[in-house]
Amino acid sequence: MTEKTHACAVLMVGAGIGAAVGYMFFTDRGRALRRQLETALETLAPELSHFSGAINRTAGVASEGWKLLNEALGDSSRAPRYVNPHQTSPF
Repeated sequence: MTEKTHACAVLMVGAGIGAAVGYMFFTDRGRALRRQLETALETLAPELSHFSGAINRTAGVASEGWKLLNEALGDSSRAPRYVNPHQTSPF
């Protein structure tokens, strides 16, 4: 992809985003759509929060499972994954 093609692609994406924002803020139908989306997002936010918590719990259970499996197999030769005790798991 040449620099000119890349610039044109970025320009088109920016124009599309600008048109969508203009539609949603400056037209009556766009405002109605925006209100519907806001309502949907308000009802979806708690569900996403619950889902995130479930993912975190699942990652914790999987981590404990690997730890128990490694202990059962006697694989204690590996260095700990997180050397610094203040560093947390990304899961």
